Amino acid sequence: MRLLHIADLHIGKRVCEYSMLEDQRYVLRGLLDLLKREESVGRGIDALLVAGDLYDKAQPSAEAVQLMSEFLSGVASAGVPAIVIPGNHDSAERVSYAGDFLAQQNVYVSGAYRGNVEPVVLNDEFGPVSIWPIPFVRPADVRAVLPEAKIESYDDALRALVESLPVDPSRRNVAVTHQFVTATGSAVDRSDSEVSVGGLDNVDVDVFDAFDYVAVGHVHRPQRIGREAARYAGSLLKYSLSEADYDKSAVLVTMGAKGEEPGIELVPLKPLHDLRRIKGPLNELVSDRVVTAADSQDYLHVVLTDEHPVANAMARLREAYPNVMNIEYDNARTRAAGVAADAAAPDDNLDPFELFCDFYKSQNGEGLSELQRKVVTDELQSAGVM
Repeated sequence: MRLLHIADLHIGKRVCEYSMLEDQRYVLRGLLDLLKREESVGRGIDALLVAGDLYDKAQPSAEAVQLMSEFLSGVASAGVPAIVIPGNHDSAERVSYAGDFLAQQNVYVSGAYRGNVEPVVLNDEFGPVSIWPIPFVRPADVRAVLPEAKIESYDDALRALVESLPVDPSRRNVAVTHQFVTATGSAVDRSDSEVSVGGLDNVDVDVFDAFDYVAVGHVHRPQRIGREAARYAGSLLKYSLSEADYDKSAVLVTMGAKGEEPGIELVPLKPLHDLRRIKGPLNELVSDRVVTAADSQDYLHVVLTDEHPVANAMARLREAYPNVMNIEYDNARTRAAGVAADAAAPDDNLDPFELFCDFYKSQNGEGLSELQRKVVTDELQSAGVM
């Protein structure tokens, strides 16, 4: 049995005020093409696992909902069952709207946890595979359903939830979940857009030992969690600068007989526009040699190394690169400012002129020229502070 595992679609997300909707449409169409292509060559994918965060917010825009609807309709038209769970960014009630009707189309959308998790059972030559859709839960959600269980943490909650499931150990079992799952002794590689408060939301991967494969969402960088058969699929696209150096992929899982280690293949996801960083002086970055070295339509974070701020830098950059997201400087001035953040507070006894001179030097890495000193002196005297 072949399962395609994706997660963290975040449909409707904006990055640096750029809408990602068309980029998301492009990569979702690529996934539909993959499903059809695999079927056409006789290696069909038996199910799609979507491990949460369909949308970027609990109340998604009409355009985001329409795109998600188009995608799931395309999956159903390809004849591939889809098992979908809500993540922490989703409204479980909204995501599971018309769930009974969708199930008739082999699109199984889990709602909010109410104490019962019904597996989707598929079959191949080795027998049944039970796929358990476990939506994102908080300790209070599980405590309300299992009041006898001692639940003080996310780990306690998921452990109690999983132990309550009638998992048949003689069958192959797959969990689809959306939590911050970690392996004892191993750090999870997270992007700077993902926040965890003191590790309180950790769930140890051994909670899912009863499952032959664990399809996890929540962390945006694709990676294994302690064992090969427990994995974060990662997000569909690069949603922060910290992900610029990480390629995106879907996980293609091939399950054999019970007891066999599943085969894992990472299928690259090609974006409409990559997200990358370029660094250097402005004149060099806008030169033909640099502009033509990669796709100029990519989303760019630009680091300028010019020693002085450049007038109309953004306008000049966007003439060459239409999708510049932001600019920052790396030069003597910014490095001095970084050191100054840890320095002692300025001396209150300095007069206004001396304070301005110190400020100018901290910002620009060099002192005022004679002409600048005269201009500042004249302005301070005119203002009556000197």
